[in-house]
Amino acid sequence: MPAYAWKGKNRLGETQEGVLVADSRDAAANTLKRNGIEVVSVRAMAAERGKSFGRVKAKDLAVFTRQFSVMIDAGLPLVQCLEILGAQQQDKGFQRTLEAVRTDVEKGLTLQAAMSKHPKVFSDLYVNMVGAGEAGGILDIILQRLSGYIEKAVKLTAKIKGAMTYPIAVISIAIIVVAVIMVKVIPVFSAMYAGLGSRLPYPTLVCIAISNSLINYWYIILGALVLISVGLRQYYKTPAGRLQIDAIFLKIPIIGELLRKVAVARFCRTLGTLVSSGVPILEGMDITARTAGNMVVHNAILKAKDAVEQGRSISAPLAETKVFPPMVVQMVGVGEATGALDAMLSKVADFFEDEVDNAVANLTSLMEPIMIAILGGIIGFIVIAMYLPIFNLANVFGKD
Repeated sequence: MPAYAWKGKNRLGETQEGVLVADSRDAAANTLKRNGIEVVSVRAMAAERGKSFGRVKAKDLAVFTRQFSVMIDAGLPLVQCLEILGAQQQDKGFQRTLEAVRTDVEKGLTLQAAMSKHPKVFSDLYVNMVGAGEAGGILDIILQRLSGYIEKAVKLTAKIKGAMTYPIAVISIAIIVVAVIMVKVIPVFSAMYAGLGSRLPYPTLVCIAISNSLINYWYIILGALVLISVGLRQYYKTPAGRLQIDAIFLKIPIIGELLRKVAVARFCRTLGTLVSSGVPILEGMDITARTAGNMVVHNAILKAKDAVEQGRSISAPLAETKVFPPMVVQMVGVGEATGALDAMLSKVADFFEDEVDNAVANLTSLMEPIMIAILGGIIGFIVIAMYLPIFNLANVFGKD
């Protein structure tokens, strides 16, 4: 997001100035007014991005954030904190990023503005929460919340990867086993049956045809698979393609329900963390939409945001999207009515993260017999198909 240099007066009439990151000039002015600043001028700064040093692991960012919060709480100056934390980073790219942030802070930029130059390391959510912490004088508390948020996000991602590891491994082994059988074993049977002169059973002909195709046209098959993979990846990069593919994923039995729970947990955790940190609700919903991880959920959040801009509550538009479960909508409604939206969102996030744990466990236990049945069925079909001619011959000789 762009940065704006501002000047204004606080409630005591003292002149203040600084740099603020916001979506637009009006958004920057509104943020200043909410913080009790009488705006004198807001000027867009020249677009500037720090040199990219690559991405940082979420785990490393979480550790940095927690250590940063402890140092700020202990009263260490901001520049000294950045210097100490930068020097102890093993990731050289992260180390150079923190050095660049420290240099910008020494030049007079706010921590929010300095971090916003490195979007590959510090996300919009991170930058906006830091800005809210600076404005409210609670940077240490905000950093504690950020570290907790990142740690929970890392655990959630690890759960999903863990759930997908087993089926992917089984499918990969199945493909390798079937390919070896088709390329090495089937040709032996095919050569043996070639001299029989009788018509082979249909299943046997199918296996031999697949084997011949893999042996003679493997490069065409491989090329087609690569083209399909690249084509799907490129299509997924388009808004329409991502929306369509994400919608398909959400409709897949069992897996779709798991992905929906993950998206809901992420939405509640992200928005709850932003709201509790003092980020305006509209800005928080915009950031939450960008971190949704699913275009269907992304669009649903933005529709709800547009309705809130028109003066409506959050719960009603969320219900109209048909994406969020009724429980989430009702809990959000209670949170709005009681003025405890952040606490309610945090409770819902905890609940759905537990639901993700249960869904992952159920998926793993369910996938095991399914994968074994599929693999056994494929191997069994190949074995029966290749031995059918022998059984037929045995029957013929038995009758004779």
